[in-house]
Amino acid sequence: MKKMKDLPALDRPREKIAHKGVQALNDAELIEAIIGRGLPGRDVRAIARDIVLLLSDPARQVRYEDLLEIDGAGPARAAQIMACLELGRRRYGPSDAVKIRTPEDVLPLVGQYRDKPQEHFICISLSGAGEVITSRVITIGILNHSLVHPREVFAGAITDRAASVVCVHNHPSGSLEASPQDIAITRQLQEAGALLGIQLLDHIIVTRTGFSSLKEKGLI
Repeated sequence: MKKMKDLPALDRPREKIAHKGVQALNDAELIEAIIGRGLPGRDVRAIARDIVLLLSDPARQVRYEDLLEIDGAGPARAAQIMACLELGRRRYGPSDAVKIRTPEDVLPLVGQYRDKPQEHFICISLSGAGEVITSRVITIGILNHSLVHPREVFAGAITDRAASVVCVHNHPSGSLEASPQDIAITRQLQEAGALLGIQLLDHIIVTRTGFSSLKEKGLI
């Protein structure tokens, strides 16, 4: 893992907030933006990673004392994190946002397209927390390189200030096998997303009876 000082300026959390908006940051980057800097021998990214690991347990009520046990956190950083958590709880309360953690989480968002007689290509924009911002139908018809172009796929995601996207399309034939065309489009979108700083998390094929994740098949 690169140290913060080795990252390009625009990839650093506080600079990303200024240029892309806070929703573009993942959990670790948000912690990095809050605590600001690390300590001699303990980079801020390493400290943030350990804090995210602590916060990721939904069954655990994180305490100030728990944060103090993290190497490099210290009283000031522990207080900062606890204050942010409490402010978020008071200001927003429980979140109703839909989070995408697995391919199955995507299915309710595209159920209406699973039995369509034409192929529909959908792009779902996600925040840095993996929450759905919106979903869009990009094309309707047979998939090919001219119809599914990275420019069209990522245009909305850029407007959304998305951190990542999940792409979905249906196979009217009922086959869950990725065609050579599907694989080529996926790789093209993955490369374009890397250049734009918007990660392609998955490309999912859906039919009336099932689904197939290209990520789970090792194609992303």
